[in-house]
Amino acid sequence: MTTETVGDEPVTERTLPPWWVVLLVGLAVAAVAFSIGRFSTFGIAGSTPAEGSADAGFARDMQMHHAQAVDMAMTIYAETDDDELRALSYDIATGQSSQRGEMLDWLVRWGLPQYSDSPMAWMAASGSGHAHGGAAGEPQTDEQIREAMGMASEEELTELRAATGTSADCQFLSLMIRHHEGAIPMAEAVLELGSDERVKTVAETMKKGQTFEIQAMTSMQQRLGCS
Repeated sequence: MTTETVGDEPVTERTLPPWWVVLLVGLAVAAVAFSIGRFSTFGIAGSTPAEGSADAGFARDMQMHHAQAVDMAMTIYAETDDDELRALSYDIATGQSSQRGEMLDWLVRWGLPQYSDSPMAWMAASGSGHAHGGAAGEPQTDEQIREAMGMASEEELTELRAATGTSADCQFLSLMIRHHEGAIPMAEAVLELGSDERVKTVAETMKKGQTFEIQAMTSMQQRLGCS
């Protein structure tokens, strides 16, 4: 919030905090991706992925996965004073918001629900080792599923939001590296099991991009002296 004097009267102007700027940009990018996806892919030939397919499972699970990444990236974007980390968190927030918009659109076009009662079940036939359920096929708890995806727990998210300075930077890097490491096997699984070419293209982009970001974040950890 800033105050300027016009004539003899002070005028107060409201300014958005930085993390709100990221949120608004991310939502705008996601909306554009959603619109482009709807109008650019109707004419693509090929069968529509069905319920239970790897393509549908990937779209659902990765939307949930991306949502947490965006949340963590926005948190550190608002907190960090490190320019390199600030730029990276901006890229993660906006890039993954865009991908979420496209994945939401896939499911709309395929006529499938946005959510499933069996996250990661679609990975059972892959060699990723991240399939849902135990050896006997028993359902796992939400906590176990999130852990298998490399996602942060609610306690870890609370600690990240409360942290400041270098401690916050290091916590974010540790959580996001693990988060990316959970996403890569999901991308590899849909590359192996999926049938939709656009899904595979996006999955390959995710795999390469997040592998690069893991390397960048590991370098930041070393620079910041994270334990």
